[in-house]
Amino acid sequence: MPTPELTPPEAARWAARAGLPLADDRHAAVAVTADHIQAVVSVLRELDLLETPPAFTFHPYEENDRVTS
Repeated sequence: MPTPELTPPEAARWAARAGLPLADDRHAAVAVTADHIQAVVSVLRELDLLETPPAFTFHPYEENDRVTS
């Protein structure tokens, strides 16, 4: 489900709420950047990772030590 674009005033409000007040000339740039990040994250959320093993199960030395004929 797509989220509505973040407006510059909303970006300023969210930044202030997080304790990061923005200069007036930065509101639009922060809104555009936040929208881009949201778009990237939304694509990652769609990935099916149920059969992906956790990183700690990968043992590169064991994989590379196998000798094939």
